[in-house]
Amino acid sequence: MSTARTFKLLIDGASVDGESLFDVINPATEEVVGRAPDATRQQLDQAVASARRAYPKWKETPIAERQAMVAALGRVINENIEELKRLLTAEQGKPLGDAEQDIGGGAYFCAQSAELTPPVEVHEDSDVRRSATYRVPLGVVCAIAPWNFPIAIAFWKVAPALVAGNTVVLKPSPFTPLTTLRIAELARDILPSGVFNVLSGSDRLGPWMTGHPGFDKISFTGSTATGRRVMESAAPTLKRLTLELGGNDAAIVLPGVDVQSAASQLFQAAFANSGQVCFAPKRVYVHSAVYEDFAASLAELAKQAKVGDGAEQGTSFGPIQNRPQYERVQDLIADCRTNGYGFLAGQDNVPDKGYFVPLTIIDNPPADARIVREEQFGPVLPLIRFDDIEAALEQANDCDYGLGGSVWGPPELAEEIALRMDTGMVWVNEFGSMAPSQPFGGRKQSGFGVENGMAGLLEYTSIHTIVTAKQANVA
Repeated sequence: MSTARTFKLLIDGASVDGESLFDVINPATEEVVGRAPDATRQQLDQAVASARRAYPKWKETPIAERQAMVAALGRVINENIEELKRLLTAEQGKPLGDAEQDIGGGAYFCAQSAELTPPVEVHEDSDVRRSATYRVPLGVVCAIAPWNFPIAIAFWKVAPALVAGNTVVLKPSPFTPLTTLRIAELARDILPSGVFNVLSGSDRLGPWMTGHPGFDKISFTGSTATGRRVMESAAPTLKRLTLELGGNDAAIVLPGVDVQSAASQLFQAAFANSGQVCFAPKRVYVHSAVYEDFAASLAELAKQAKVGDGAEQGTSFGPIQNRPQYERVQDLIADCRTNGYGFLAGQDNVPDKGYFVPLTIIDNPPADARIVREEQFGPVLPLIRFDDIEAALEQANDCDYGLGGSVWGPPELAEEIALRMDTGMVWVNEFGSMAPSQPFGGRKQSGFGVENGMAGLLEYTSIHTIVTAKQANVA
């Protein structure tokens, strides 16, 4: 009998046991760190019903009061960050400092979303009529969060949805549900019953949720393949969708770049969270003039980094979060070896137990290599040499995905290239700055819709235009 802690669902303001449980595995040790409830279809129905009951009153609650409660939720997350970060490291694998940033990010997005108020757009205010468009909530939102940033991305969704006047049912990944369920316990005394519900579950729960007729919107972050299924299941009831999906983001390193600075920043960008970041650089195109120096600098950083258990002091990079993804990354590395590609880094020892992959850099693989064409979502980075900038830009854009990208080099040229990258977001001579005021979304197979900023908040609203004649037709 496992002695691991058992967690509960949050339904209608109450902590609820699951009829069955599933184990949550620490990817660094492969040991059970907790047991999460596997929500039933009946419990999903109960959560949706409670959210629908709570919606009319929550919608009519003055926005200042909704903002205050969302801000309070952020504060309680911050107040418990020491406990929460250890729990997150245990289930997700990332180092404690990174776990603190993940959880702090969720709290910060609560605080910043609480500062946003949807605008009223006045189109006409003449002697004849007044025409204005208001933004009203959609209803009940289904929020589905991924396992790479379980808390930050969850509250990208939850906070603006609540501020806008919607009620929410949140589903964490079955690989990383525990910290979210603990936050659900903390939220019980802050938000009215039914306004915020949290359900964990096995693979059956997601399709139940996305096809449920009681949801008015789905906000999903995950793979492109799963995003297609989400879209299909939402079609019968025409649910609104925000889909933030995969990315195979390119970085372009130009001649004239500060090699040491760019290499240091790109190293962190590519390998942060062990490469498990949707908008991380996953292909780096490097001009021949700086290729050798850049490759050597990047390889040296990889060799110096400590890969290990995120709970151990000094660890910079943790394991791959789950076995299926670990096996996929290992398969891509094996494909590189089979095809005889050069390895600049990646032969270093890593712990025998756990889902660990050494930080791996592939030396100039061909354009049709799997490691170039596919999203690896792990700590394996191909460097591709180029001589012609136009050709490099064409290769960077020759991709089914269009989430993010970056350009490194002389600012004027770098920004010119950035404007021509076919992605939703591009960084120039820096990487990864994400602010609640800054809209973020992808193109092509990276999904659609917007998260963050006022544009992200408005994704949880519908327009409501009122046209009023100034000369009323009354007796």
